[in-house]
Amino acid sequence: MTRTAIIAAFPGELRHIVRGWQHERRNGVDTWSHRDDNLYVAACAGAGQPAATRAFAAVEESAPIDLVFSVGWAGALTADVPAGSAHNAAGVIDTATGERFRCDAGAGPLWLVTNAKVADHSEKLRLATTYSAALVDMEAAAIGRLAAMRGIPFYSIKGISDGLTDKLPDFNRFLTPGGQLQMTQLTLFALLRPIYWPALIRMGDNSRMASQSIADTLRDFLDE
Repeated sequence: MTRTAIIAAFPGELRHIVRGWQHERRNGVDTWSHRDDNLYVAACAGAGQPAATRAFAAVEESAPIDLVFSVGWAGALTADVPAGSAHNAAGVIDTATGERFRCDAGAGPLWLVTNAKVADHSEKLRLATTYSAALVDMEAAAIGRLAAMRGIPFYSIKGISDGLTDKLPDFNRFLTPGGQLQMTQLTLFALLRPIYWPALIRMGDNSRMASQSIADTLRDFLDE
């Protein structure tokens, strides 16, 4: 029996994957499990590589992992990647170290970069130029590194929540050191600044579509 780990940052990224699964929250990590012919365990602990590492450790605590997916929302680094779509990345580049973690056979052609902070428009342009990548997130490189250390297959399926030119608030100021998004503070900030309303509404719609696209892409991939 294969034990597959599915690591995300936030529960909303997993909602269409873990519906009906057994849920548990312990030490700040949410986990969901499901068993058929194989065992699937999903986990999230917040944004950023340290949070992703905690989520991975929570899954690995009870038994070794045979296969791991880093899934969740990502930003588009080019105008060619439509919001709401999901992509099975070719590999992940850690912008902090320059390390590259190639995904296993069957992955797509687009590269993902993992950045230490949420990327705004100017940072997205820099990342696209520097790394020839199409997507940006904050977690996948940690999972790629852990998979490489253990010699297990690694994949990253990311759904596009925000486009290249969307004018959004600086989400970094609303992330706690542990990677949790302070929604109340963000909402109050945005309510007083109508300039952000259109992009935030689009982001909400895109995130919902992206969550479904991630689940569909993952199921199709596992079925193959």
